[in-house]
Amino acid sequence: MPPTPGPWYTPQPQQRPVPHNPYAQQGRGQDPPGPPRRGRPGRGPVATAVAAAVLLLAAAGGAYVLTDGGSGREQPAAPVAKGTPKPSGASGTSGPGTSSRSPAGSSPAPERIPTTDEINAGREPGDAKAWIVEDPTDMPRSNILLNDLWIVGDTVVQAVDRRVVAHRLSDGAQVWSLKLPSTVCETPVNPTPDGRVVVVHHNRAKSRCDQVQEIDLRTGRAGWHKELTKTGSMDGTIIVHSAISGGTLAIVQSMKATAYRISDGAELYDIPMQKTGGCYPDDVAGGPRLLVSYGCAAGSESPYSRLRGIDPATGRTLWQYRTRPGWKTGKVLSVEPVVLTTLHAERREDDWRVVALGPGGKPGRTIDPRPKGFAYCGDSGDAGQGIQNCPGAVVGNGLVALGGTDRVGAYGLTDGKLVWGVKSDTGGRLHPLRPEAGKAVLVYEGAGMSRPGRILRIGPGGADTEKEVLRHPASATKPEYGMLSGNLAYTNGRIVITPSMVNGDDAHRSARMISFAPAGD
Repeated sequence: MPPTPGPWYTPQPQQRPVPHNPYAQQGRGQDPPGPPRRGRPGRGPVATAVAAAVLLLAAAGGAYVLTDGGSGREQPAAPVAKGTPKPSGASGTSGPGTSSRSPAGSSPAPERIPTTDEINAGREPGDAKAWIVEDPTDMPRSNILLNDLWIVGDTVVQAVDRRVVAHRLSDGAQVWSLKLPSTVCETPVNPTPDGRVVVVHHNRAKSRCDQVQEIDLRTGRAGWHKELTKTGSMDGTIIVHSAISGGTLAIVQSMKATAYRISDGAELYDIPMQKTGGCYPDDVAGGPRLLVSYGCAAGSESPYSRLRGIDPATGRTLWQYRTRPGWKTGKVLSVEPVVLTTLHAERREDDWRVVALGPGGKPGRTIDPRPKGFAYCGDSGDAGQGIQNCPGAVVGNGLVALGGTDRVGAYGLTDGKLVWGVKSDTGGRLHPLRPEAGKAVLVYEGAGMSRPGRILRIGPGGADTEKEVLRHPASATKPEYGMLSGNLAYTNGRIVITPSMVNGDDAHRSARMISFAPAGD
């Protein structure tokens, strides 16, 4: 598709070339071709292969989780109960950033991961302060996909294999760890406002993802537990999706969806199929609102989707949106306001749009970001994760900000126009984190092989308004780059990063979590 002239790449007459804006040297309105599609662990082509294998793994009781966070959203704060912190530092026997070869016939030595003290000892004046977590838990010798990040009070919590673990935000110390009977296979993007969550883990005896466990994220205590029932051939529990809105949990299992009360696990109501159009629930989105996605007219020449807003307490339909024939709902970028992506049923991620809905689910502005080189979900594709897991997109202050392999920009939701855009020549992936005042956005620029990451504030004017908010220490470059910006959370000036997956093989161990904040915090 030919490029469209606009504010993207248009330097001011007096603008001098700056390292982060190669468009200052290019002609007005000359968009270069978009970036090549790249994969990364747990996403794109790699994750598609994982998705293809997940049924076999599930049938064998495998430990793979097909989900990915990366929302970059701030979660509701809640107080954290006091506990006895545990140290989270890493240790090793060889030099930083090296791995050791072992004699024939012996086990290879674990790869060395720098400690928090080593990273901070390498800080330069003005660098962020960091902490890093290596997971010493014995895990299967395979790649374990990591789950959503939850910020609750002064902790960050994540499900890892058979555990749910909380780390203190200030220093990374482990606050609590809850062991589950089997591998977690589904997590909602957000917890309840008072810090509770419900995870789904495998049923090893039946090779299903049907064990539902409520957890208080403030204390690490397990609450009620139940098993999802399989009532027919069309509501299997091999892969499920879940979402939390207020005190309600909604779970989709194949072509069936049900809502539960989080306080005690009681079933509230079914979310049925819609006979008109042959529409069945296929995913849910939570937060301030509860949305249900439906796939319709499957197998026909013109499949389509419906998106319903429902009252989480009663299940009553509040509004409904229908895609045009031949298009399907992709990802929900925001539930308030409702902003989603739509995909062409056949061309999928190669032909996509951003759609903002108005009151009552009425279609608002449709945005096509492809002429500016933006790829779907920050160039990460879609390997079947939940409907709210779309890296590289954030909504707020009347904007939808999109990132990707080498570019970031913001579109107005009311007029669909590009407000500003910047392209990077460093090769770092650019991830919008949070909208700021004045149409600006905080952006995380991921680390490169020899360059640490950083956080920028960019607003109208593009590179002319770019300001470095946080510079990560060079001593953290290798572990930060190794995480490939898999999952991100940002709160109160602090960023937490985890990879999309970790490896249980001791010879290929990698850091599980790293965090940066201003040195004074």
